[in-house]
Amino acid sequence: MSTACFAIHGSARNADAAIWFAEPQGFTTVPLDAFPSPPGSPADDVLRQAVAPLLDAIPDEATRQLFAAQLATAQQLLQALREVGTVHSSIGLHRDDTENGDGSPLLSLFTITWRDTAWSPRSFAAARAVATADHHTRIEYADLACGPATLSETLRAPAPAAGLPPGRRALLQLHAHLPHPTGKRIAVLTLSTAAAARRDEYRALLRQIAELVSFESPLEGGSS
Repeated sequence: MSTACFAIHGSARNADAAIWFAEPQGFTTVPLDAFPSPPGSPADDVLRQAVAPLLDAIPDEATRQLFAAQLATAQQLLQALREVGTVHSSIGLHRDDTENGDGSPLLSLFTITWRDTAWSPRSFAAARAVATADHHTRIEYADLACGPATLSETLRAPAPAAGLPPGRRALLQLHAHLPHPTGKRIAVLTLSTAAAARRDEYRALLRQIAELVSFESPLEGGSS
């Protein structure tokens, strides 16, 4: 998993954006407006165009079919997330090229969600975001360029009622809670993957994204 090269997201040129960020190579933005989208509809075409680079990068048919199945699950998840404030989503495709990796494709889902909160100092809001949440582990408090933040992890096992195949792996979710300067809402960056064995690499990936977040336009006038 290479994390050296980042791409500036299109939000950098949006003067009306509330958050600016960069994503590592391997992530493809998936338009939330395409969820849900009936087959053959204009939104469905937009979705297919968005994921086409990912499908082209997958080396074998079996993995492509697995990706298609996981994308269908992601559609349901993102529809629910959109209703609770998710404003960005992207799918990550990386190769397991770590020292003990087998070179297989690794899939992940990155989202940014806004959560409204009662006003409080930002450092307190960052701590409270995790203190009041269930099942968060490996909690870390950090001072980033955009302000105080909390990083944490959750590991969620599939519910029996989900109807998933036996042996389905648990979902690792890595979170970064970044309070907005107004003190009235928090940006939650979440990186989700079934590759829990690569938690350290994914945690480093999310921290790199969080370190580049800004609540002020990094480009003068937001149009450079």
